[in-house]
Amino acid sequence: MRRERRPEAPGFFDHHIAEMLLERLDDVSRNFTNALVIGARNANLITAVRQRCTRLTIVESSPTLAGRIGAICTDEDALGVEPENYDLILWPGGLEGVNDVPAALLRCRYALKPDGLLLGCVIGDGSFPKLRSAMAAADAPIATARMHPQLSLQAVGDLLHKIGLALIVTDVEQLSLSYTTLYALVRDVRDAALGNVLSGPVHPISRAGFERAHAIFCDEGGTRTTEQLRIIHFSGWAPDASQPKPARRGSATASLEQALRPSRPE
Repeated sequence: MRRERRPEAPGFFDHHIAEMLLERLDDVSRNFTNALVIGARNANLITAVRQRCTRLTIVESSPTLAGRIGAICTDEDALGVEPENYDLILWPGGLEGVNDVPAALLRCRYALKPDGLLLGCVIGDGSFPKLRSAMAAADAPIATARMHPQLSLQAVGDLLHKIGLALIVTDVEQLSLSYTTLYALVRDVRDAALGNVLSGPVHPISRAGFERAHAIFCDEGGTRTTEQLRIIHFSGWAPDASQPKPARRGSATASLEQALRPSRPE
């Protein structure tokens, strides 16, 4: 429902994530034939992937969006896909809002062919600290859940390892975003469909409460407030015999201590 309400043109977050995923995909020196994109968040990303692959499948949890672009309508943590069917799966954001993250990633693992690639990103822990502080202060003394639990870099890497992927790479891209008002940040959050989707009773913030949050958010002694966003990028490959393997323990023929020892001048 959040994604159905947002503007059709991609917002800042969706646009940036799509660009970064395509850059990382370009760094992979192999061709892909059958690709799966989870979530129709950016039309430009879908167009670019379609040009790189022979066949493209899109899954989308929103029936409205799925019908609009001809995607398969299914929840991300209940992917109804054939096992070992795709050599590329792209997940351009949205994992932070999935109900069962381990199950969603495990479904991706089953859907990958041997030596298939899972490439994606997720908004990670430590994101939006100023927004968190402002909303918590505005709600005081009552604590209200307004932001999703956030995944850490280590948690993402551990999950990829537990589902059986190989050659795992995880890293964080930290963005500093400058805003003049809290309203501008909230607009970007809504345009990216990152609003609160936690289950349970809804506690709308009052106008007075939002004004308090805005005053706290902007109270930095300057004209702009810098907010932080941490995007966790992750990739992993379905195991295959052709992939490089780590050397057997104890098989080294040279001493690391000797290699690191500074050489003496003549």
